[in-house]
Amino acid sequence: MTSRHPAADRSMLRTARRLVVKVGSSSLTSVAGGIAEDALLDLVEVLAARRNRGTELILVSSGAIAAGLAPLGLARRPRDLATQQAAASVGQGLLMARYTQAFGAHGVAVSQVLLTAEDLMRRQQYANAYRALNRLLHLGVVPIVNENDTVATHEIRFGDNDRLAALVAHLVKAEALVLLSDVDALYDGPPKAGAKRIPQVSGAEDLEGVSIGSTGKAGVGTGGMVTKVEAATIAAESGIPALVTSTPNAAEALEGNDVGTWFSVNGSRRPVRLLWLAHLATVQGRLTLDDGAVQAVRERHRSLLPAGITTVKGTFEPGDPVELADLEGRIVARGLVNFSSYELPRMLGRSTKELGASLGRQYEREVVHVDDLVVL
Repeated sequence: MTSRHPAADRSMLRTARRLVVKVGSSSLTSVAGGIAEDALLDLVEVLAARRNRGTELILVSSGAIAAGLAPLGLARRPRDLATQQAAASVGQGLLMARYTQAFGAHGVAVSQVLLTAEDLMRRQQYANAYRALNRLLHLGVVPIVNENDTVATHEIRFGDNDRLAALVAHLVKAEALVLLSDVDALYDGPPKAGAKRIPQVSGAEDLEGVSIGSTGKAGVGTGGMVTKVEAATIAAESGIPALVTSTPNAAEALEGNDVGTWFSVNGSRRPVRLLWLAHLATVQGRLTLDDGAVQAVRERHRSLLPAGITTVKGTFEPGDPVELADLEGRIVARGLVNFSSYELPRMLGRSTKELGASLGRQYEREVVHVDDLVVL
């Protein structure tokens, strides 16, 4: 499944053979009533009809935490991790039960797949996830993916499922990503103030000066438009077009009609760990480079050597993500560093040959290899 539409417009959604659709908590649940029954049934009717026409679909669905609020008697989304995990544990089962029943009424089988973005960074888990999802699609199943909130070991972050959806689209080689929420499109300002819809985004320049809102009006989601734009950008930069629109527009969106905001492809496919490095990684430090090293990294696409580094900031271990900055402090790249912040200072400005002679052969290598480097 490697079909691509590099110059495609939204009309390609009508005939796409493999799609990832993401729906937000605000579209499916409310604090007062748990799962919004009618909204879920309406969405499932649209998706099941498309699946029954032969399109392979993956649904990335938020809503587990929000669905668990009412049964637990919680008035609002909890802030502490333990209560979020408890709500997710209760809500995920309820959400899957409703999806299973609703899709089943249309003769479509579904499966539950719980992932984290980190699962897609490790080679073995990545391969396993791809095999499992690919097999489910070939069997006619609609995999329903959610972040594994219940066993998260870190604070559940805003908008993880938006970005997770972009990585899943990349993982399964989807032809497009559709991001559904309670906002019908990206606007060039507040819609209530008469702002205009932005029908298409072809690159970062189209978003200059655009004020992007935060969490939706329902108050149970976490991402808002900011993470929708981030996720659509991640997809577009990895060769997958994306559409951002509202859940009630799902049918029109999948027919390729002029709704929402279309993010056209402006990059080519690259390894998922480099997508993670560019968009998701938590940077642990910063390396400042001299002009020669900046040119080598940014223009000649070379590895970073210790001779070109002037200063080191932060505390990090080998394998951690770091920023690479020029002498003016502008970030030019990100990379996975091969040495710790303890080792690097004594290496600065020295050639690998000199370091090998004085410190040992293990120091005769790049600080950041070109294969572990993303120019920003």
